[in-house]
Parts: sequence; structure tokens; C-alpha cells
Amino acid sequence: MAQEFYKKIYSVGEFYSILYDGVRTMKYMIKAKKKNELSPEFIERIMLGVTEVNGCEVCSYAHTKMALEQGMTAEEIQKLLAGSADKIPVEEMPAYLFAQHFADRRGYPTEESWDRIVSLYGEDKAKGILGAVRAIMVGNAHGIAISAFMSRLKGKAVKKSSLVYELTMMLSIIVYLPLVLIQAMMDGLFKRPIITF
Repeated sequence: MAQEFYKKIYSVGEFYSILYDGVRTMKYMIKAKKKNELSPEFIERIMLGVTEVNGCEVCSYAHTKMALEQGMTAEEIQKLLAGSADKIPVEEMPAYLFAQHFADRRGYPTEESWDRIVSLYGEDKAKGILGAVRAIMVGNAHGIAISAFMSRLKGKAVKKSSLVYELTMMLSIIVYLPLVLIQAMMDGLFKRPIITF
């Protein structure tokens, strides 16, 4: 069965929040990876799970390639992109399900789901998982618009999208990124929480 793309379309306003959250927490994913708390395969499973929920064509392609390079099998990747979790290691399943829940709720998980991840994995690893989820959310929110624009250029416009939306989303990162970097730096200095409910 072919992958269903364009399951979600994120607004330009939502993209600012998603980008901010990603910038604010990506460092935790990098730290957890360096400390071997999160393997590259674990991160790719999370990213493929979120991409499956959001339906981002460019992210699906890019993370399939990365997952294959990490040694994951084509069958496992195909199953993850089809929404099947039967190949996920048991110890990674809660993180994978949290990632899908996070994407399904458009970046606003329940407090209970976050508390469960912290209790299962510890605060540092949980923050690394959150960083991975938020990093792919940035890619998905932006990538969906890029994919829709590329489809439009091929004469296959996406029903949920418009040319104005696609161009605005693609160009918004130019304006948003400097603002997000300043806001994230200030919030880090004032030790504002990385997740609120």
C-alpha cells in the first residue's frame, strides 16, 4: 500500500511554535546521542513514527535513506511508514508511541504522557527523546509545504494546500529563524521550562 502523504497541514503560525520548540530542545537530542542514551536507530524510529503521523513526503524520503544508512531493514522502515510498530524493540516502544501521540496532538502532548516518558527513561533521556520528536516536527511542518509545492510544479496540486500557503511557509523560516534563536536563548537564560501543559 502506498504511503498516504499530506495527512496534516500546519499553519504558518503553528510553524513558529514548532520551530521554537525544535530549536529549544534539539540540543538534548544531540547530548543524549553523544552519551549513547539514544542510538541513531532509536532516533530514526522516532522520526519515522512522527513522519508517518504527519505525512511528510520529503521527510519520509530523507529519513528512509538515513535509516537504511543506520542499518535498519527496508521491511522495518516500510512498516514504520505504514504505521506498524511490530518491529520496534520493546524498550523503545513507549518513546515511539509518545512521539506519535505528540504529532497527533500537533505538538501538545498530555502532561501524563510526558510524565510517563520521564519516569520510564529518566529526565536526560526523556529530554533527548523530546528533542528528537521536536526536530522532526520542524522538518515535517516545513517539509509538507515543500512537498506540496514540488507536487504543484509537477501539475499535481494538493487539495489541502495553496500556492500562497506553500510559498509563505517556505519563506517564513527566513524571518522566523532569527526571532526563534533570540527567544530560545532568552528563555534558556531565564531557565523557562522546555515543556508546558
